[in-house]
Amino acid sequence: MSAALAFVDRLKRHVVGESLVRRNPFYYERSRRLLDRLGGEGLEQRRAFTREHLTRTLNLARGTDYGASVRGGTDINSWPLLDKELLRNRLHAFTTGPDWLAASANTGGTSGVPLKLVRSLEGIVFEQAVLDRMMNLVGVQPRSGRTALLRGDNLIDPRILEAPDGISADGGRQRLYCAHSVSPENIDRLADSLEKFAPQLMCIYPSALENLCRLLRERGRTLKIASVTTSSEVLRPSAWNMARDTLGCRQIDYYGQAERCAFAYASAPREYRFLPGYSHVEFAPHDSRVLPSGSNERLYEIIGTTYWNTLMPLVRYRTGDLVRLPAEWGKLELEQLALGLRTFRGVLGREQEILVCPQAIRLTGFDKFPDEVKNVLRIQIVQETLHAARIMVIPAPGFGADDAGKLLENARSRVPDGVHLTVEIASWLERTPRGKTPMVVHRPAVHEELRRAGVEPATTH
Repeated sequence: MSAALAFVDRLKRHVVGESLVRRNPFYYERSRRLLDRLGGEGLEQRRAFTREHLTRTLNLARGTDYGASVRGGTDINSWPLLDKELLRNRLHAFTTGPDWLAASANTGGTSGVPLKLVRSLEGIVFEQAVLDRMMNLVGVQPRSGRTALLRGDNLIDPRILEAPDGISADGGRQRLYCAHSVSPENIDRLADSLEKFAPQLMCIYPSALENLCRLLRERGRTLKIASVTTSSEVLRPSAWNMARDTLGCRQIDYYGQAERCAFAYASAPREYRFLPGYSHVEFAPHDSRVLPSGSNERLYEIIGTTYWNTLMPLVRYRTGDLVRLPAEWGKLELEQLALGLRTFRGVLGREQEILVCPQAIRLTGFDKFPDEVKNVLRIQIVQETLHAARIMVIPAPGFGADDAGKLLENARSRVPDGVHLTVEIASWLERTPRGKTPMVVHRPAVHEELRRAGVEPATTH
Protein backbone atom coordinates (compact mmCIF):
# COMPACT_ATOMS: atom_id res chain seq x y z
CA MET A 1 0.00 0.00 0.00
CA SER A 2 1.38 3.44 -0.90
CA ALA A 3 1.91 6.07 1.77
CA ALA A 4 -0.78 8.27 0.19
CA LEU A 5 -3.25 5.40 0.08
CA ALA A 6 -2.58 4.56 3.73
CA PHE A 7 -3.10 8.20 4.65
CA VAL A 8 -6.50 8.26 2.91
CA ASP A 9 -7.52 5.07 4.75
CA ARG A 10 -6.65 6.68 8.09
CA LEU A 11 -8.33 9.95 7.16
CA LYS A 12 -11.63 8.22 6.37
CA ARG A 13 -11.89 7.14 10.01
CA HIS A 14 -11.86 10.67 11.42
CA VAL A 15 -14.51 13.36 11.45
CA VAL A 16 -12.52 15.56 9.11
CA GLY A 17 -12.33 12.65 6.67
CA GLU A 18 -16.08 12.85 6.08
CA SER A 19 -15.66 16.30 4.54
CA LEU A 20 -12.37 15.74 2.74
CA VAL A 21 -12.94 12.17 1.55
CA ARG A 22 -16.37 10.60 1.98
CA ARG A 23 -18.28 13.83 1.38
CA ASN A 24 -15.74 15.62 -0.74
CA PRO A 25 -17.63 18.71 -1.99
CA PHE A 26 -16.33 18.35 -5.55
CA TYR A 27 -18.22 15.05 -5.99
CA TYR A 28 -20.73 14.76 -3.18
CA GLU A 29 -23.38 17.34 -4.06
CA ARG A 30 -23.23 16.32 -7.70
CA SER A 31 -23.80 12.69 -6.69
CA ARG A 32 -26.79 13.56 -4.51
CA ARG A 33 -28.38 15.66 -7.29
CA LEU A 34 -27.86 12.83 -9.77
CA LEU A 35 -29.52 10.27 -7.51
CA ASP A 36 -32.47 12.58 -6.89
CA ARG A 37 -32.88 13.29 -10.60
CA LEU A 38 -32.69 9.68 -11.75
CA GLY A 39 -35.18 8.68 -9.08
CA GLY A 40 -37.83 10.76 -10.81
CA GLU A 41 -37.06 9.81 -14.42
CA GLY A 42 -38.52 7.17 -16.69
CA LEU A 43 -37.22 4.40 -18.90
CA GLU A 44 -35.80 6.46 -21.77
CA GLN A 45 -33.91 8.87 -19.51
CA ARG A 46 -32.44 6.00 -17.53
CA ARG A 47 -31.47 4.22 -20.73
CA ALA A 48 -29.64 7.34 -21.93
CA PHE A 49 -27.77 7.64 -18.65
CA THR A 50 -26.81 3.95 -18.86
CA ARG A 51 -25.41 4.30 -22.39
CA GLU A 52 -23.28 7.29 -21.41
CA HIS A 53 -21.80 5.86 -18.22
CA LEU A 54 -21.41 2.34 -19.55
CA THR A 55 -19.35 3.74 -22.43
CA ARG A 56 -17.14 5.59 -19.94
CA THR A 57 -16.52 2.44 -17.89
CA LEU A 58 -15.78 0.30 -20.92
CA ASN A 59 -13.27 2.83 -22.25
CA LEU A 60 -11.53 2.92 -18.88
CA ALA A 61 -11.50 -0.87 -18.61
CA ARG A 62 -10.05 -1.25 -22.10
CA GLY A 63 -6.94 0.50 -20.82
CA THR A 64 -6.27 -2.15 -18.16
CA ASP A 65 -4.16 -5.25 -18.68
CA TYR A 66 -7.30 -7.34 -18.22
CA GLY A 67 -9.18 -5.34 -20.84
CA ALA A 68 -6.36 -5.83 -23.31
CA SER A 69 -6.17 -9.56 -22.60
CA VAL A 70 -9.87 -10.16 -23.30
CA ARG A 71 -9.96 -7.62 -26.18
CA GLY A 72 -13.03 -5.94 -24.77
CA GLY A 73 -14.63 -3.30 -26.97
CA THR A 74 -17.20 -0.54 -26.63
CA ASP A 75 -20.06 -3.08 -26.80
CA ILE A 76 -20.54 -4.73 -23.43
CA ASN A 77 -21.40 -8.02 -25.11
CA SER A 78 -17.81 -8.18 -26.37
CA TRP A 79 -16.68 -8.68 -22.77
CA PRO A 80 -16.80 -12.07 -21.03
CA LEU A 81 -18.37 -12.58 -17.63
CA LEU A 82 -15.76 -11.89 -14.97
CA ASP A 83 -15.31 -14.57 -12.28
CA LYS A 84 -14.09 -13.25 -8.95
CA GLU A 85 -11.30 -15.84 -8.88
CA LEU A 86 -9.59 -13.86 -11.65
CA LEU A 87 -9.31 -10.87 -9.32
CA ARG A 88 -7.38 -12.75 -6.66
CA ASN A 89 -3.76 -11.54 -6.55
CA ARG A 90 -4.20 -9.65 -9.84
CA LEU A 91 -5.07 -6.20 -8.52
CA HIS A 92 -2.87 -4.31 -10.96
CA ALA A 93 -4.33 -6.12 -13.99
CA PHE A 94 -7.66 -4.40 -13.27
CA THR A 95 -6.51 -0.90 -12.32
CA THR A 96 -6.26 2.08 -14.63
CA GLY A 97 -3.49 4.12 -13.02
CA PRO A 98 -1.68 5.23 -9.85
CA ASP A 99 -3.39 4.94 -6.49
CA TRP A 100 -2.16 8.26 -5.07
CA LEU A 101 -5.68 9.27 -3.98
CA ALA A 102 -7.57 6.05 -3.44
CA ALA A 103 -8.57 3.71 -0.65
CA SER A 104 -7.88 0.04 -0.22
CA ALA A 105 -10.64 -2.45 0.51
CA ASN A 106 -11.04 -6.15 1.11
CA THR A 107 -14.03 -8.39 0.64
CA GLY A 108 -15.13 -10.28 3.69
CA GLY A 109 -14.40 -13.65 2.13
CA THR A 110 -17.86 -15.16 2.77
CA SER A 111 -17.75 -16.35 -0.83
CA GLY A 112 -14.52 -18.21 -0.10
CA VAL A 113 -12.60 -15.79 -2.33
CA PRO A 114 -11.39 -12.81 -0.27
CA LEU A 115 -10.18 -10.06 -2.58
CA LYS A 116 -8.08 -6.94 -2.39
CA LEU A 117 -9.58 -3.90 -4.10
CA VAL A 118 -8.88 -0.21 -4.53
CA ARG A 119 -11.45 2.56 -4.87
CA SER A 120 -11.15 5.96 -6.47
CA LEU A 121 -12.13 9.11 -4.63
CA GLU A 122 -15.13 9.55 -6.92
CA GLY A 123 -16.29 6.02 -6.10
CA ILE A 124 -15.88 6.53 -2.36
CA VAL A 125 -17.92 9.73 -2.43
CA PHE A 126 -20.67 8.27 -4.61
CA GLU A 127 -21.05 5.32 -2.26
CA GLN A 128 -21.37 7.70 0.68
CA ALA A 129 -24.04 9.66 -1.20
CA VAL A 130 -25.96 6.41 -1.74
CA LEU A 131 -25.74 5.45 1.94
CA ASP A 132 -26.78 8.95 2.99
CA ARG A 133 -29.80 8.61 0.73
CA MET A 134 -30.74 5.40 2.56
CA MET A 135 -30.47 7.25 5.88
CA ASN A 136 -32.70 10.03 4.59
CA LEU A 137 -35.32 7.44 3.63
CA VAL A 138 -35.64 6.44 7.30
CA GLY A 139 -35.68 10.04 8.49
CA VAL A 140 -32.06 10.42 9.66
CA GLN A 141 -29.75 13.33 8.89
CA PRO A 142 -26.45 11.70 7.85
CA ARG A 143 -24.14 14.42 9.10
CA SER A 144 -25.61 14.77 12.57
CA GLY A 145 -27.54 11.63 13.50
CA ARG A 146 -26.25 9.43 16.32
CA THR A 147 -25.54 5.98 14.90
CA ALA A 148 -24.96 2.60 16.51
CA LEU A 149 -23.17 0.05 14.32
CA LEU A 150 -23.57 -3.66 15.12
CA ARG A 151 -21.61 -5.33 12.36
CA GLY A 152 -18.44 -7.31 11.82
CA ASP A 153 -16.63 -5.12 9.30
CA ASN A 154 -16.01 -2.18 11.63
CA LEU A 155 -13.42 -3.76 13.91
CA ILE A 156 -10.97 -0.88 13.73
CA ASP A 157 -10.32 -1.32 17.44
CA PRO A 158 -9.99 -4.97 18.61
CA ARG A 159 -11.55 -4.02 21.95
CA ILE A 160 -14.92 -3.94 20.17
CA LEU A 161 -14.93 -7.75 20.16
CA GLU A 162 -14.92 -7.78 23.96
CA ALA A 163 -17.07 -4.71 24.61
CA PRO A 164 -20.84 -5.27 24.63
CA ASP A 165 -21.13 -1.69 25.89
CA GLY A 166 -19.52 -0.44 22.69
CA ILE A 167 -16.67 1.86 21.67
CA SER A 168 -17.21 5.57 20.97
CA ALA A 169 -16.15 6.86 17.55
CA ASP A 170 -16.49 9.87 15.24
CA GLY A 171 -16.36 12.43 18.02
CA GLY A 172 -19.03 10.58 20.00
CA ARG A 173 -21.55 10.58 17.15
CA GLN A 174 -21.13 6.83 16.56
CA ARG A 175 -20.91 3.84 18.86
CA LEU A 176 -19.35 0.67 17.51
CA TYR A 177 -20.33 -2.84 18.53
CA CYS A 178 -19.47 -6.22 17.08
CA ALA A 179 -22.28 -8.45 15.82
CA HIS A 180 -20.83 -11.21 18.02
CA SER A 181 -21.75 -9.19 21.11
CA VAL A 182 -25.46 -9.86 20.51
CA SER A 183 -25.60 -12.93 22.73
CA PRO A 184 -27.51 -14.18 25.78
CA GLU A 185 -24.49 -13.42 27.97
CA ASN A 186 -24.19 -9.82 26.79
CA ILE A 187 -27.74 -8.77 26.02
CA ASP A 188 -28.34 -6.78 29.21
CA ARG A 189 -25.10 -4.79 28.95
CA LEU A 190 -25.69 -4.24 25.25
CA ALA A 191 -29.26 -3.06 25.80
CA ASP A 192 -28.11 -0.76 28.62
CA SER A 193 -25.47 0.74 26.37
CA LEU A 194 -27.88 1.28 23.47
CA GLU A 195 -30.47 2.79 25.80
CA LYS A 196 -27.90 5.22 27.23
CA PHE A 197 -26.48 6.17 23.82
CA ALA A 198 -30.02 6.60 22.37
CA PRO A 199 -29.09 6.22 18.71
CA GLN A 200 -31.30 7.75 16.05
CA LEU A 201 -30.09 5.06 13.65
CA MET A 202 -28.86 1.50 14.10
CA CYS A 203 -26.91 -0.20 11.28
CA ILE A 204 -26.88 -3.96 11.87
CA TYR A 205 -26.63 -7.36 10.22
CA PRO A 206 -30.06 -8.99 9.71
CA SER A 207 -29.10 -12.02 11.80
CA ALA A 208 -27.86 -9.77 14.61
CA LEU A 209 -31.12 -7.79 14.41
CA GLU A 210 -33.17 -10.96 14.76
CA ASN A 211 -31.04 -12.10 17.69
CA LEU A 212 -31.28 -8.70 19.37
CA CYS A 213 -35.07 -8.60 19.12
CA ARG A 214 -35.44 -12.21 20.24
CA LEU A 215 -33.20 -11.74 23.28
CA LEU A 216 -34.92 -8.48 24.24
CA ARG A 217 -38.28 -10.27 24.16
CA GLU A 218 -36.94 -13.15 26.23
CA ARG A 219 -35.68 -10.67 28.83
CA GLY A 220 -38.94 -8.74 28.76
CA ARG A 221 -37.02 -5.59 27.87
CA THR A 222 -38.12 -2.73 25.64
CA LEU A 223 -35.80 -0.67 23.50
CA LYS A 224 -36.85 2.16 21.19
CA ILE A 225 -34.74 2.92 18.13
CA ALA A 226 -36.35 5.16 15.53
CA SER A 227 -34.52 3.93 12.42
CA VAL A 228 -32.73 0.74 11.38
CA THR A 229 -30.75 -0.15 8.28
CA THR A 230 -29.69 -3.71 7.54
CA SER A 231 -27.36 -5.16 4.92
CA SER A 232 -24.83 -7.88 4.08
CA GLU A 233 -27.21 -10.81 4.69
CA VAL A 234 -30.67 -11.86 3.56
CA LEU A 235 -33.37 -10.22 5.71
CA ARG A 236 -36.33 -12.55 6.04
CA PRO A 237 -39.82 -11.01 5.81
CA SER A 238 -40.70 -12.14 9.32
CA ALA A 239 -37.72 -10.20 10.65
CA TRP A 240 -39.18 -6.92 9.38
CA ASN A 241 -42.28 -7.33 11.52
CA MET A 242 -40.35 -8.54 14.56
CA ALA A 243 -38.02 -5.51 14.43
CA ARG A 244 -40.86 -3.05 14.00
CA ASP A 245 -42.84 -4.62 16.85
CA THR A 246 -39.83 -4.80 19.18
CA LEU A 247 -38.04 -1.53 18.41
CA GLY A 248 -40.80 0.59 16.88
CA CYS A 249 -38.49 1.46 14.00
CA ARG A 250 -38.58 2.49 10.36
CA GLN A 251 -36.43 0.18 8.25
CA ILE A 252 -34.35 0.07 5.11
CA ASP A 253 -32.66 -3.12 3.98
CA TYR A 254 -30.10 -2.83 1.21
CA TYR A 255 -27.96 -5.15 -0.87
CA GLY A 256 -24.49 -4.44 -2.20
CA GLN A 257 -20.93 -5.76 -2.34
CA ALA A 258 -17.41 -4.55 -1.64
CA GLU A 259 -16.86 -4.57 -5.41
CA ARG A 260 -19.67 -1.93 -5.83
CA CYS A 261 -21.22 -3.73 -8.80
CA ALA A 262 -24.91 -3.58 -7.85
CA PHE A 263 -27.11 -1.97 -5.22
CA ALA A 264 -30.75 -2.62 -4.31
CA TYR A 265 -32.89 -1.56 -1.39
CA ALA A 266 -36.34 -1.96 0.16
CA SER A 267 -38.42 -0.24 2.80
CA ALA A 268 -40.94 -3.09 2.98
CA PRO A 269 -40.63 -6.89 2.69
CA ARG A 270 -40.35 -8.31 -0.84
CA GLU A 271 -40.28 -4.86 -2.47
CA TYR A 272 -36.64 -4.45 -3.48
CA ARG A 273 -35.54 -2.11 -6.23
CA PHE A 274 -32.17 -1.64 -7.94
CA LEU A 275 -30.85 1.90 -7.51
CA PRO A 276 -30.66 3.69 -10.88
CA GLY A 277 -27.30 5.29 -11.59
CA TYR A 278 -25.31 3.02 -9.30
CA SER A 279 -24.07 0.48 -11.87
CA HIS A 280 -25.04 -1.45 -14.98
CA VAL A 281 -26.92 -4.60 -13.96
CA GLU A 282 -27.52 -7.73 -16.04
CA PHE A 283 -29.09 -11.06 -15.18
CA ALA A 284 -27.42 -14.31 -16.25
CA PRO A 285 -29.69 -17.40 -16.31
CA HIS A 286 -28.83 -19.81 -13.51
CA ASP A 287 -29.66 -23.50 -13.17
CA SER A 288 -33.38 -23.36 -12.31
CA ARG A 289 -33.71 -27.12 -11.86
CA VAL A 290 -33.12 -26.51 -8.16
CA LEU A 291 -36.53 -24.82 -7.94
CA PRO A 292 -39.59 -26.94 -7.09
CA SER A 293 -41.13 -28.85 -9.97
CA GLY A 294 -43.73 -26.79 -11.80
CA SER A 295 -42.37 -23.46 -10.53
CA ASN A 296 -43.34 -20.45 -12.66
CA GLU A 297 -40.06 -18.72 -11.78
CA ARG A 298 -36.47 -18.76 -12.96
CA LEU A 299 -33.18 -18.15 -11.19
CA TYR A 300 -30.73 -15.51 -12.38
CA GLU A 301 -27.30 -14.45 -11.16
CA ILE A 302 -26.71 -10.72 -10.73
CA ILE A 303 -23.98 -9.43 -13.04
CA GLY A 304 -22.67 -5.91 -12.46
CA THR A 305 -20.50 -3.34 -14.22
CA THR A 306 -19.23 -0.45 -12.12
CA TYR A 307 -19.76 3.21 -13.00
CA TRP A 308 -17.91 5.22 -10.37
CA ASN A 309 -14.70 3.45 -9.41
CA THR A 310 -12.55 4.98 -12.13
CA LEU A 311 -9.41 3.43 -10.65
CA MET A 312 -10.70 -0.16 -10.81
CA PRO A 313 -13.53 -0.50 -13.36
CA LEU A 314 -15.04 -3.99 -13.28
CA VAL A 315 -16.98 -5.20 -16.32
CA ARG A 316 -19.64 -7.91 -16.16
CA TYR A 317 -18.61 -9.06 -12.70
CA ARG A 318 -20.29 -12.21 -11.44
CA THR A 319 -21.53 -11.41 -7.95
CA GLY A 320 -22.56 -14.98 -7.13
CA ASP A 321 -25.87 -13.61 -5.83
CA LEU A 322 -29.15 -15.02 -7.11
CA VAL A 323 -32.64 -13.63 -7.67
CA ARG A 324 -35.83 -15.52 -8.44
CA LEU A 325 -37.97 -13.84 -11.11
CA PRO A 326 -41.18 -14.66 -13.00
CA ALA A 327 -40.55 -17.10 -15.83
CA GLU A 328 -42.61 -15.02 -18.26
CA TRP A 329 -40.36 -11.98 -17.92
CA GLY A 330 -38.54 -11.15 -21.11
CA LYS A 331 -35.84 -8.69 -22.17
CA LEU A 332 -37.91 -5.57 -21.48
CA GLU A 333 -38.99 -6.62 -18.00
CA LEU A 334 -35.41 -7.52 -17.05
CA GLU A 335 -34.21 -4.16 -18.31
CA GLN A 336 -36.88 -2.36 -16.31
CA LEU A 337 -35.83 -4.32 -13.24
CA ALA A 338 -32.16 -3.44 -13.74
CA LEU A 339 -33.06 0.25 -14.10
CA GLY A 340 -35.11 0.32 -10.91
CA LEU A 341 -38.52 0.49 -12.57
CA ARG A 342 -39.71 -2.89 -11.28
CA THR A 343 -39.45 -4.50 -7.88
CA PHE A 344 -38.34 -8.01 -6.92
CA ARG A 345 -38.67 -10.09 -3.77
CA GLY A 346 -35.03 -9.93 -2.72
CA VAL A 347 -31.64 -11.51 -3.21
CA LEU A 348 -31.64 -15.19 -2.33
CA GLY A 349 -28.03 -15.39 -1.20
CA ARG A 350 -24.79 -16.64 -2.56
CA GLU A 351 -23.96 -19.71 -4.62
CA GLN A 352 -22.36 -21.20 -1.49
CA GLU A 353 -25.82 -21.58 -0.01
CA ILE A 354 -26.45 -24.94 -1.62
CA LEU A 355 -26.71 -28.59 -0.66
CA VAL A 356 -24.68 -31.06 -2.70
CA CYS A 357 -26.55 -34.35 -2.98
CA PRO A 358 -25.19 -37.84 -3.76
CA GLN A 359 -26.78 -37.65 -7.21
CA ALA A 360 -24.61 -34.54 -7.94
CA ILE A 361 -27.73 -32.38 -7.68
CA ARG A 362 -27.22 -28.93 -6.18
CA LEU A 363 -30.14 -27.51 -4.23
CA THR A 364 -30.96 -23.96 -3.16
CA GLY A 365 -34.10 -22.04 -2.19
CA PHE A 366 -34.00 -22.92 1.51
CA ASP A 367 -35.94 -19.79 2.42
CA LYS A 368 -39.03 -21.89 1.62
CA PHE A 369 -38.35 -24.45 4.34
CA PRO A 370 -40.10 -22.44 7.12
CA ASP A 371 -43.20 -21.68 5.00
CA GLU A 372 -46.38 -22.08 7.10
CA VAL A 373 -44.30 -22.98 10.16
CA LYS A 374 -45.52 -20.54 12.77
CA ASN A 375 -42.94 -20.70 15.53
CA VAL A 376 -39.57 -20.49 13.77
CA LEU A 377 -37.37 -17.40 14.07
CA ARG A 378 -34.45 -18.55 11.95
CA ILE A 379 -32.95 -21.73 10.50
CA GLN A 380 -29.54 -22.86 9.38
CA ILE A 381 -28.77 -26.02 7.41
CA VAL A 382 -25.57 -27.82 8.41
CA GLN A 383 -24.53 -30.35 5.78
CA GLU A 384 -22.42 -32.94 7.59
CA THR A 385 -21.86 -35.31 4.64
CA LEU A 386 -23.29 -35.90 1.19
CA HIS A 387 -25.88 -38.09 2.88
CA ALA A 388 -26.80 -36.13 6.00
CA ALA A 389 -27.83 -32.61 6.94
CA ARG A 390 -29.20 -31.02 10.12
CA ILE A 391 -31.77 -28.21 10.13
CA MET A 392 -30.89 -26.05 13.11
CA VAL A 393 -33.81 -23.98 14.44
CA ILE A 394 -33.90 -20.85 16.56
CA PRO A 395 -37.44 -21.38 17.91
CA ALA A 396 -40.09 -18.87 18.79
CA PRO A 397 -42.18 -19.48 21.92
CA GLY A 398 -44.57 -22.35 21.29
CA PHE A 399 -42.34 -24.30 18.91
CA GLY A 400 -43.21 -27.97 19.22
CA ALA A 401 -43.39 -31.32 17.50
CA ASP A 402 -45.98 -30.15 14.96
CA ASP A 403 -43.74 -27.27 13.90
CA ALA A 404 -40.72 -29.54 13.63
CA GLY A 405 -42.75 -31.99 11.60
CA LYS A 406 -43.98 -29.33 9.19
CA LEU A 407 -40.46 -27.94 8.78
CA LEU A 408 -39.14 -31.41 8.02
CA GLU A 409 -42.02 -32.04 5.60
CA ASN A 410 -41.24 -28.83 3.72
CA ALA A 411 -37.56 -29.72 3.53
CA ARG A 412 -38.27 -33.31 2.52
CA SER A 413 -40.36 -32.11 -0.45
CA ARG A 414 -37.27 -30.42 -1.89
CA VAL A 415 -34.36 -32.61 -0.76
CA PRO A 416 -33.90 -36.10 -2.27
CA ASP A 417 -34.37 -39.13 -0.06
CA GLY A 418 -30.65 -39.89 -0.32
CA VAL A 419 -29.98 -37.09 2.16
CA HIS A 420 -31.02 -37.85 5.75
CA LEU A 421 -32.54 -34.80 7.42
CA THR A 422 -33.05 -34.00 11.08
CA VAL A 423 -34.51 -30.97 12.86
CA GLU A 424 -32.70 -29.74 15.98
CA ILE A 425 -33.28 -26.87 18.39
CA ALA A 426 -30.37 -24.44 18.70
CA SER A 427 -29.76 -21.50 20.98
CA TRP A 428 -27.15 -20.11 18.60
CA LEU A 429 -26.25 -20.45 14.92
CA GLU A 430 -22.80 -20.61 13.39
CA ARG A 431 -21.29 -17.41 12.04
CA THR A 432 -18.50 -16.36 9.72
CA PRO A 433 -15.46 -14.60 11.23
CA ARG A 434 -17.16 -11.27 10.48
CA GLY A 435 -20.33 -12.14 12.32
CA LYS A 436 -22.61 -13.08 9.42
CA THR A 437 -24.92 -16.08 9.75
CA PRO A 438 -24.98 -18.12 6.53
CA MET A 439 -28.04 -20.12 5.58
CA VAL A 440 -25.93 -23.22 4.84
CA VAL A 441 -22.81 -24.48 6.60
CA HIS A 442 -20.72 -27.23 5.02
CA ARG A 443 -18.57 -29.62 7.01
CA PRO A 444 -15.15 -30.76 5.66
CA ALA A 445 -16.61 -34.03 4.35
CA VAL A 446 -18.52 -32.00 1.75
CA HIS A 447 -15.81 -29.51 0.79
CA GLU A 448 -14.19 -31.56 -1.97
CA GLU A 449 -17.54 -32.11 -3.70
CA LEU A 450 -18.31 -28.40 -3.42
CA ARG A 451 -15.02 -27.48 -5.07
CA ARG A 452 -15.73 -29.93 -7.89
CA ALA A 453 -18.94 -27.97 -8.43
CA GLY A 454 -16.88 -24.76 -8.65
CA VAL A 455 -17.89 -23.47 -5.22
CA GLU A 456 -15.40 -22.56 -2.49
CA PRO A 457 -16.85 -23.32 0.98
CA ALA A 458 -17.10 -20.48 3.50
CA THR A 459 -15.47 -20.54 6.92
CA THR A 460 -17.62 -20.46 10.06
CA HIS A 461 -17.19 -20.98 13.77
